[in-house]
Amino acid sequence: MSQLSAWDHPEPLALDTAPLPEYGTGSLADLLPTLAAGLGVAGMTATIPELTAADRVCVFLIDGLGWEQLRAHADEAPFLASLLGSSRGGTGRPLTAGYPATTATSLASVGTGLPPGAHGLPGYTVRDPATGALMNQLRWQPYTDPRAWQPYPTVFQLAHEAGVHTAQVTSPAFEHTPLTQIALSGGGFHGRLSGEERMDLAAGQLAAGDRSLVYTYYSELDGAGHRYGVASDTWRGQLMYVDRLAQRLAEQLPPRSALYVTADHGMVDVPFDDEHRFDFDTDWELRAGVALLGGEGRARHVYAVPGAENDVLTCWREVLGEQFWVASRDEAIAAGWFGPHIDERVYARLGDVIAAAHDDVLIIATEREPKESALVGNHGSMTPAEQLVPLLEVRS
Repeated sequence: MSQLSAWDHPEPLALDTAPLPEYGTGSLADLLPTLAAGLGVAGMTATIPELTAADRVCVFLIDGLGWEQLRAHADEAPFLASLLGSSRGGTGRPLTAGYPATTATSLASVGTGLPPGAHGLPGYTVRDPATGALMNQLRWQPYTDPRAWQPYPTVFQLAHEAGVHTAQVTSPAFEHTPLTQIALSGGGFHGRLSGEERMDLAAGQLAAGDRSLVYTYYSELDGAGHRYGVASDTWRGQLMYVDRLAQRLAEQLPPRSALYVTADHGMVDVPFDDEHRFDFDTDWELRAGVALLGGEGRARHVYAVPGAENDVLTCWREVLGEQFWVASRDEAIAAGWFGPHIDERVYARLGDVIAAAHDDVLIIATEREPKESALVGNHGSMTPAEQLVPLLEVRS
C-alpha cells in the first residue's frame, strides 16, 4: 500500500479530540456501584457524589433514549423533561455511556459496574481470540461460555448476597439469555410483556424489602429509532409512551424510594447516500489487508491479516480520517477509550484498528451485514448524540 502516501487525503482527526467517556466519575459503569454503596453493599464505592442514598432504589433503563434526543423532543415527554435540569425544576444530568455506545456494552457496564475494558464486551461484534471468529455479544452467536467471557459478579448479585431485595423486571424473553446471565442477574427475575405490567411490578418489588434494588427495562424506543429514525412519527410515539410509563412508575413509588431513569446510548440518523455510508464490501481500499470486520457502522473493530496491521491503519486513516477517529488498538487503549485498564483476556478482542465516527457517517457492509446496513438510526461512537444519556431522579 505504499502508493497511498502519494494520494491527497485530508489531515486525519487527532485522537485527543475524541470526547472520552467519564469513567470513574460520571459513566453508566458508575451508576449501580454508587446506588449499591448507598444501600450499604460492601465493596461498592459512590463515585457520583450528587446521588444521595435511599433505602429502595429502582433503575428504569430506556433503550436508545439519548440526552440530546430527549431535550430536543421535550414536548413529547413532558414528565421526563420536567426532570431534566434546574431550568425546569429537576435535578437531571447526563451520564456518558462508555465506548462503544451500544446496547451489549452498556448493559454490561450498568450491571457489572465496570468499564468495557474490564467486563470484556467491547462492541457489537468482536473477535473471539479462542476461535478467530466474530462473536455477536448482543445475540451471543456463536455461543461461548458466558462466565468465561465475563467472569465478574454483577452488582445485583453482590447486593443480593448483602441482604438487599434485588429484582429485574423486564421481558420474559430475556430471562435465560447469556447477556442477562453475565450482566443483569442476581436476585429474582420477573418477566412481564407489557410496559404497564413492568412498571406496576417494579413498584411492588421496591416495596418488598426494607432495602431494595430493582431494575426494569424497555427496548422499543431503540427499535423505532433504528427502523424509522430519531424524530420519526413512530419514534416520537414511543417516546410519548415511555414518558407515561416513567410517570406511572414514579407515582407508585413506596416510601423512602429513589427512581433513576437512564438509557444505554443515544442515536444518530445517517442519510442513505455514498457521502455518508461507506460500503466496506464494495470498497477495495477499506478491504485491503483486512481479515475480519467487527463492531458496527459507527464503531468498527478492524482485524488485519497478520503482518498488515500498519498498512490497514495507514489506509483507514487516509481514507476515513477526516470523518472518523482512527486508532490502533494500543492507541485506543492508551487514550482510555475502553476505560482506565484493559484486562488481559480482553486485549485481543479489540480490533487491530478501531474507527469511531465523528460525522454523521457509517461504515456499512451490505453483503456481510444487510440488516444492519439498512438501519436509519445508528449509534456506537463518542459524539454527544450517542454518548450522553439521561440520569433523571424521582424520590418519595
